Amino acid sequence: MSALFDTLPVRRITEHPKAPMDRSDWAAQIPAVQQLLDEGLELGQLTVLVGENGAGKSTLVEAIAAAFGLNAEGGTRNSMHQTQPTESGLSSHLQLERGAGASKAGVFLRAETMHGHFAYLGSIGSRGKHNFQSHGESFVEFFTERSYVNGLWVFDEAESALSFNSCLMLLSHIADLLRSGSQVILSTHSPILASLPEARIYEIGEWGIRESDYDELDMVRNWRLFLDAPGRYLRHFND
Repeated sequence: MSALFDTLPVRRITEHPKAPMDRSDWAAQIPAVQQLLDEGLELGQLTVLVGENGAGKSTLVEAIAAAFGLNAEGGTRNSMHQTQPTESGLSSHLQLERGAGASKAGVFLRAETMHGHFAYLGSIGSRGKHNFQSHGESFVEFFTERSYVNGLWVFDEAESALSFNSCLMLLSHIADLLRSGSQVILSTHSPILASLPEARIYEIGEWGIRESDYDELDMVRNWRLFLDAPGRYLRHFND
């Protein structure tokens, strides 16, 4: 076992033996969640989850973040805000295998709830310009201001708030986090954010979870086909 693997904040995720999940629960019906509960999931220093909407990516990363002790709506361990509870409850049935002496610090960034998190930061007088910037600018400022956090970083579809250049900036930031020893888990629809060569990539769908190479991802193949010849797809709109 490598020294790096031994110090990861989360090395493996399994169903908690003392708190098994009711398999009739809606979340347990998702093939990816079923597979996680039945087989567990190994994580790397950078783990990327890709797949169509509804496949279970956000359910998984939300549960991992919450099981680690992070706010399900985003932020760090110190974030206490909650707007409308939507989490699945999966986190209470997970057991995280942590590296010996690994950091317990972490940050969770999820695009769909970050506006509420920025409002929360403003309400407690947190420094920052979140309320005076675009959503993408606020998102970039949020993670750059917290780049000192060494531990577990979880991103849920961060690209939905970001331009192409901002995605590249986030990718550079993720590379810096990895060099500093942090662990990163992200769900994404973006070929940019999934492109770091050291990523352990899991493709999620009706089959459950399968490990894949970057060039074999449906997402990557489809984007390449579209950008190579967009007219091939657009002509169907006039049929």
